[in-house]
Amino acid sequence: MADEELPEFEVPVGMFQDLEDLKAQVARLSAQVRELTEQGDPDPGEASADTDTAAADEPETDGDEEDEWQFPPFILLLDSPQYDDELRALIEWVEGVLVPGYLAEPSADARWCHLWFEHPVAIARLHALWLAWQELTDPATCGYTGPSAWHRDHLDPCMRELRPSNGPFAGCTKGEHQVDHRMPGVVPSAWNRPEG
Repeated sequence: MADEELPEFEVPVGMFQDLEDLKAQVARLSAQVRELTEQGDPDPGEASADTDTAAADEPETDGDEEDEWQFPPFILLLDSPQYDDELRALIEWVEGVLVPGYLAEPSADARWCHLWFEHPVAIARLHALWLAWQELTDPATCGYTGPSAWHRDHLDPCMRELRPSNGPFAGCTKGEHQVDHRMPGVVPSAWNRPEG
């Protein structure tokens, strides 16, 4: 049987990427399981049976929900002062990582506004990009293919939406900044009934 030749199979390249993504997901889930098991009681053997039954009868508290957040929630769900703090952190990341590392000189086909933080659409998209970056650049949670997935699945689509000539920065040029150029005007529609 050792002398038999094995048939050659053609494996699609995409399958290797899918396998690497699955490995990264398993690694991330394994890290989360380890983290959750380490957060348990330091010495569960000392707890009495009475406290175990009492704890089982009680509903979960809000404190458990707070522990679920590993990363900050989406910025549009925050109110001040949390929104302001998150925006400051986002500005540091965009200006310190994204702009110098990934953005070339703005042009008519690749717009960018130096006051991007005054564009709500840009804040939302860049915050989502930053949240993905925080998760996918940590090898402990996503393996070594995380950065590749971040570029492919997050950075490239985000830049395609933000930087085209008809994107949110369409009215902004090097010397001029316009925030309200994307705001819709009053549009006649079926929602407005004529008074009669």
